[in-house]
This record gives sequence, structure tokens and C-alpha cells, in this order.
Amino acid sequence: MNKAITDGLVFTPSEFADGLDVWSSQDGTVGQDTYAGAANAAFVPADQDFGGCLELQKTTATQKLRYMGQTQMLAGCYLRITARVKAVSGNLATVRIAGWAGTASDAHVGGLVEVGPSVTLTTYGEVITVSAIVGAGVRGGVDMQWGSAPAYGHFGLDLTGPTGGVVRIDDIQIEDITSAFLRDMMDWVDVKDYGAIGDGVANDQPAFEAADAAANGRRVLISSGTYYLADHVTFENPVRFEGTVVMPVDKRLVLSKNFDLPTYINAFGDETLALKKALQTLLNYSDHDSLDMGGRRVELTGPIDVHAAVANRDTFEVRRVLRNGQINVVAGPNWDTDVVSSAGTYAINNPKTLTAVANVANIQVGSLVTGGGVGREVYVRSKNVGAATVTLSQPLYDAVGTQSYTFKRFKYVLDFSGFTKMSRFILDDVEIQCGGEASAVMIPPDGKLFQMRDCYIVKPKDRAITSIGIGCQDIHIDRNQFISNEQLMRAQDRTTIVFNVNKNDAKVRDNQSHRFGHFGVLAGAGSILAGNHWYQGDLEPDGLRTAGVIFTGTNLKSIINGNYIDNSYIELTNEHDADPNLGVGYTFGGLTVTGNIFTVNDSADWFNWFVVKPYGTGHSLQGLNITGNTFRSINGSITRVERVDTTFADLDYWSFRNIVIDGNTFNAVVEQFQNPVTVDHTQASNAQNWAVSFSPYLPFKAYARRVSAVIADGKITSGTSTGLYTMPYTTRNTGANFDQVRLTWSTACKGKVRVTARIDNPI
Repeated sequence: MNKAITDGLVFTPSEFADGLDVWSSQDGTVGQDTYAGAANAAFVPADQDFGGCLELQKTTATQKLRYMGQTQMLAGCYLRITARVKAVSGNLATVRIAGWAGTASDAHVGGLVEVGPSVTLTTYGEVITVSAIVGAGVRGGVDMQWGSAPAYGHFGLDLTGPTGGVVRIDDIQIEDITSAFLRDMMDWVDVKDYGAIGDGVANDQPAFEAADAAANGRRVLISSGTYYLADHVTFENPVRFEGTVVMPVDKRLVLSKNFDLPTYINAFGDETLALKKALQTLLNYSDHDSLDMGGRRVELTGPIDVHAAVANRDTFEVRRVLRNGQINVVAGPNWDTDVVSSAGTYAINNPKTLTAVANVANIQVGSLVTGGGVGREVYVRSKNVGAATVTLSQPLYDAVGTQSYTFKRFKYVLDFSGFTKMSRFILDDVEIQCGGEASAVMIPPDGKLFQMRDCYIVKPKDRAITSIGIGCQDIHIDRNQFISNEQLMRAQDRTTIVFNVNKNDAKVRDNQSHRFGHFGVLAGAGSILAGNHWYQGDLEPDGLRTAGVIFTGTNLKSIINGNYIDNSYIELTNEHDADPNLGVGYTFGGLTVTGNIFTVNDSADWFNWFVVKPYGTGHSLQGLNITGNTFRSINGSITRVERVDTTFADLDYWSFRNIVIDGNTFNAVVEQFQNPVTVDHTQASNAQNWAVSFSPYLPFKAYARRVSAVIADGKITSGTSTGLYTMPYTTRNTGANFDQVRLTWSTACKGKVRVTARIDNPI
């Protein structure tokens, strides 16, 4: 910056040859004495050193020379006043630059330093240069620090020391030297000033570190160029990238004051690489718990293997967050599913392992396993090439022996499967646009508290969230929207799944899912599904409907509360059980379904909202609470809410225990269920044995196993119309379908009774 150039300002005083009437012997203000006609001053037109100059005799203790013109003082501008002086005769004087500070109203600004360093003349005829710098700022090298009060100055010099000496003074110069202070005045330092080359070959790491050390709170500028960094680099100061950097895969760039994705994109010049390097730093740096994508959209042409990007960690269990951005999948072959078929051997006593697996080296960790006796959402958790074994995420229900399996490896936008264990990673307010090309997120095989909240997963090709091991322990899936890529397909033709869980304590809350094959497949126990809306309808009249939520364990300890269960059903299975016949252990139960909205439209009348599908014999229901729900069929009615799918086996209805089904509302449901069930029975003719039917109200068309109440509704009369005041005894489980209770009276009678029965033993 130079105001003489940029603004056309003139700082240098007029030459002595133009007259001494503008040169004051006092402070330089209007009306003071000048050197014009003074006895001790004269203009010398031809000095051998100076050309034209002023010859001045020192007659006072401090002989002043001030230019009477007003030299402007500008904020941020620094001036250097320079004078060349030589002694001619007499006593040798001391010389210094001096000035007078004035306000815009021509008042003197007191309390300021108005003189520069002093130089004593020691030899006659020797030219000595004296100078001083004046400016507003308190900076090194500024001799007269005037602040912002002065509007102008009268500048010149002082002669001090003994009187009587004669000196000659060349024309005084005043110049703008603000540029000398730019390094300190500007809010940045440039890495090139510290030796950076920027040719993409030379190692610029030392220069980067030196610039950061010198910045001292200012911004570090990475000016245009390509900078190779051979090792880790950490910036403790803010940084701005005009150029880009390249560095080895395993080396980190830490931007402690700019830890956000837009800065990393500027640094690396490639969105995908920038996201990888930012994630690498996020999982290696303790000063930030989150990576802000800054609302940026990243175009992704292939999966991000997060473990490979981090490069130096197999485990990580400290909270980290990726937030506030969008990832858009660009179509290409990198997203193609890899498919391998291979034979393997399965045994019940090793329920999560396939042995003697042919071609095991080509089977990828994270592959979906399909084949005879394989339940839904079984994945390859790990493999051992030397031992030819594959470890599975879940047991197989009917696969003993050797058979061929198919292993499908879907491609995920964010793939964490390479970690051995990872906990507490959070995706927050991230939109993943899969475009029907890719799946969204594969979580680590082990860990806890993976969270996805306030995210949008749009059109995943196969899966939105996949767990291949137990990294889903205590997973939180909250307030997300999942939009299927199979919107126009019939419900039964869809294959996409929002999420699966292999371990316990899943929290799935306030999500919306639209037209997937399934919303969730949950193994384990302790799950809470609350406030969600999953919709799986289609446009086909009398169409089929698929399961929205599938529980593959038995003793669930789970709650389904306050959800909108739309054109889909809840299914209980034990398909992840190597020996699905009930032996020692728990059977189906431990589930509370309360306060939900169940709806279906344009469905076949045999649709059911609640299906139990045992994969082995001997199972029953123990601990089931279905209360306070609303069931509604639109554009046609359905027959029943619930059923047992007997494809593999039926339930043991004699072992039902602790079933509560009450307080539900039914609309366009022909056969309504309840437990306990209370029916009114009218016996029109005298009979000693009354058959009271509880069909079709008994849940799952189970048996009338217990009678908890028999109440006469009005007078019970015998054949002579005489009142009968004795109670009957009851016989349960009568009738062809065991759905009747027989009342046996002491004599033939008629009348009306209200009878309550249960399908279960309540304790």
C-alpha cells in the first residue's frame, strides 16, 4: 500500500529552492516565524553533495526547522521522514527528526512523542542521514506513535547540542512506507514467504509449519500452487487455501481452526478425497468432536471405506459426529454388487460359522448370505482364508450339512465394516442421495451407540442401514426419513430394507419410511420402536402386503408404541435360530404393542397386521400385550387382525401365558380379538349343559383355556319357570376347535349369562 500511488497524495515538503517562507523556526503553525530573510539561514544553490540546500546556523539550544504545510496523518498509513545533513563549521550539533501533531481544528495534540532518534555530527563535510517513522500503530520500528487523534503534522528536524555551529541540510523527504509493515498489519502470512515451493514435488511441510508458527493468530495463506506434504501437518491458526495440497494416504492434515469440510475441499481440490481426509482427522484428533460438512454436497463416484481412509486405527470408541451436508451418488461401475457363490458346511453346534468354504478368499466381509435354511439379513461378519471359514452375523435355521450359498456384497456410501470395533459414531442432519445406485451406511461389526438422527436416506439400491455384527448394540435411529427406490413396484416385489439389528437395545424413534420391502429386521431384545410411520402400500387392488417390522428372536423385551403402521404388518419369527424347535429356553413373547395406528387400504381380506411364524415346533406365546391400538381397513374390510403362519410349524396353544389384548378399536375388521373375552350367551330352551362359544374373538384362534367369570344376566329359570339360584360348573376347551366353554347346571334351565374366558394361563 502506498498512498502517493493509490490516492495521489503528496507527502514530501517543497524544496528549499522554492523559498524559505514555508519553513518555520518554531512549530510550523500559521503565523509563526519563518526562515525567509533570517540572519542565520540561507539557501545555497550549488553544494557539492546536495545541489541546492539550506545552510543553517544553530543559534538556540534547540534549533527547529518545520515545514508549514500540513502533512496528512491517515489511519493505517506509516510515514518516514528523512534528512541528509553535514557539518560545515563551528561546534558540531546533534540532529533529529521532529514534528508537531495537530488536530483537524488546528489544536496541538499533547502527550505524544514528537521527536525521532538523535544523531551527533562528528566530522565536517561528512553526510549523515537521519530518519524517523511516524504512524498511528504501536509497531516495532515506529519512532513516533501518534494514535488516531492527529489529523496532520508539521515535520522537519531539530538541531540540539552546543550553539554556533553551521550545518547544511538537503531537501527533506517524506515517504509512505506502510508496505514495510504489511506483514504485521495484514491478517495473513503466506507459506511461500517461508520457503514453500508449490510444485507438487518438493516437500513443503517444513514451510507450512514455519508459516503456522509465525502466524500467531493470523490466517495462513496457501497461495496458488500444488504443495506436497510428506508428513502430518497441523495448523494451529486459521488457514485459507488458494492452492491445493497432496500428501500420502496415511498422513493427516489437521486444520484446528477450520475443521470443516469446505476448507478440506479447498485444500485437496477433490470432494471425495477431502471427505476422506477430514474423516481421517476426525478420528485422530481430540480438539473436535464433529465434522461440519458446511451444507456442502459431495458427488461420490464410489464407496467411502472409512477404515481405509483413516488408515491407522482398527478400533475407535470416542464420540464423533458427521453433520450438516449432502452426499450424492454418481452412477458408475464402482457401485455394482459383487456376487460370489460357494459351497460351505453348517453344523448346529457351531451356529455362526460356515466351514470348509470353497473360494473363501473371494467372499467379502459384509456380504449378504442367501441359500436354503438362511433367514433374512444374515451377513458375513468375518472370514479366515487359511481355515476356510466364514463367521456369520446370525445362525441359520435349517442348513445342516453342505450346500451352496450366494454371497452378495452391496456397495455402501459410508462403509465402516473395516473397523474391528467402533462406538459412538453419529450421523446428524446428513442427506444421502443414493439414486438407486448404492446402499447408504454399513455400520462397524462391533461397538455401541451408533446413531443416525435427522438424516434423509433417498433411494437406496438395497439397504439404508446394515449391521453385519454387533456394532448395532444400543443403536439409535431417530427422526430420519427413508425414501425407497421401489416406489412404483408391487409390495411383494420390493427387496430393499431400511435397517437390521443383530444385538440388543435398539431405539428407533420418529422416523418415516416410504415403500420399502421391510422397515426393520430385528434380532436381539430390548428394542423400542416409537413414533415412527412406515408405509408399504402400493397401487394394486386387493394387493399383497409385506412385513414392516420383523422380530427374529423370541423373548423380545421390546415395545412398539405410538407408531403409524401403514399397509404392513408386524411379524414374529425365530428364523435366526440354529435349532428352531423349542427346547430349553424362551418362546415368543415379552412384547408390548400399545397406542399404535394400524391401517391398510385396498388389501385382500386375508391380510393381518400381526403374524407369528414359528420356524420350529413347541412354541407358544408368553407375555404379549396388545392394548389401546386402532385398527382400520379402508376400501374393503379384512377378516382378522392376527394369525399364525404355519408354513413351518404351528403354536402350542395349550401353553399360552400372560396374554393381554384389550382396549383396541376396530374399523372394517370382521372378527375382532380380545383376551380376556367376555361374551353374552342366551339359552332359549331348557338345558342342563350350555355351550358358550368364544369364536371368533379368541386371539390367534386359540383355545378357551380359562374361565374367569360367569355372571347371570337376569333370572335363570328351570322348566317350571322357577328361579334357579345355584351356580353352574364350567368345562373349558370344548367344541371341535376348543373355543367353547360348557356350563353344567344342577338342572335343566334357560336364561342369559355373561361369561369371561381366556386363551392363556395369566401367570
